[in-house]
Amino acid sequence: MEVVWANGPLTVREVCGRLPGSGAPVYTTVMTTLDRLFHKGFLARRKEGNAFVYSAAMTRQDVHRRIVEETVSALIERSGDPVLAAFVDAAASASQENLKRLEKLIAAKRRSKA
Repeated sequence: MEVVWANGPLTVREVCGRLPGSGAPVYTTVMTTLDRLFHKGFLARRKEGNAFVYSAAMTRQDVHRRIVEETVSALIERSGDPVLAAFVDAAASASQENLKRLEKLIAAKRRSKA
């Protein structure tokens, strides 16, 4: 995702060429990863000749939010109270401003459902 966000629409080969680190990644591994990201809705793609060109379908912020929502939702289903308590503790330890934002978000959610 970082490569696509930073460089715009790219083919699989172009993504391979822009990945950091020593040694070239295996083309089929990158192709499979991009295909999975496409099917999950993170990437969009269009056909150009024989190749797909991939572009971001979501912003970084949207991706982060989706990952957190899916993770937290799964955790809350299994053990709601401890997860919610840990979430509030984590928000509070980062800053008191986070608690204020959390309170505002909860209030707004309640108003939208009323």
